Amino acid sequence: MNFEYTFHWRPVMRKLPDLLEASLVTLQISVLSMIIGITLGMVLALLRMNGPKPLAWVASVWVETARNTPALFQLFFFSFGLGAFGMHLTPYLIVLFGLTFNNAGYLAENFRGGFQAVPDTQLRAARSLGMSAWQSYTRIIIPQVFRIVYHPMTNQLVWAVLMSSLAMIVGFRELAGETQALAFKTFRIFEYFAVAALIYYAMVKFILGISRLIAWRMFRY
Repeated sequence: MNFEYTFHWRPVMRKLPDLLEASLVTLQISVLSMIIGITLGMVLALLRMNGPKPLAWVASVWVETARNTPALFQLFFFSFGLGAFGMHLTPYLIVLFGLTFNNAGYLAENFRGGFQAVPDTQLRAARSLGMSAWQSYTRIIIPQVFRIVYHPMTNQLVWAVLMSSLAMIVGFRELAGETQALAFKTFRIFEYFAVAALIYYAMVKFILGISRLIAWRMFRY
């Protein structure tokens, strides 16, 4: 049995602008989910360390679920799970909530480790100088925490970009979803996904390059 496959790259090149536009959607939703995830992750970390027991328990369940279940199942929860209770979200919101839920769970543990790495004496010293608890955390503790967890946060952003490819399962037209739609129309499966893989690679390298530049500017002293 002979199987011959002839590569045709011209149809892919004609649709390259569509793929690049879809890649911007990927970056947009990944960055937005990270911004929200950082905020929620910080709250979850503080609740796990210092919150009342009921809230600490909720935070622990969130973190353990996000870190110990497949990301695809988390997307399914926000699509089919909530849909079973009559809550029907748009594909954009499904992906945004799924990525944010996952990011917040992982970032919460990063932040918790960052808080524990800052000596308690710094908080006591700030309070002894007359700073309020809010001032002590926002001016003394949290800036140090962000420096400690900066590189794990960069890794999480890369993970969010790559994990967003699962969005095609729920019908969202980011890079992977657009690639799938175009590939199935033309039956040039390998060509489209090969080009999409190169775009993902370029996006990740771009993110890492920007993160190194920011780290050099902010943390060189």
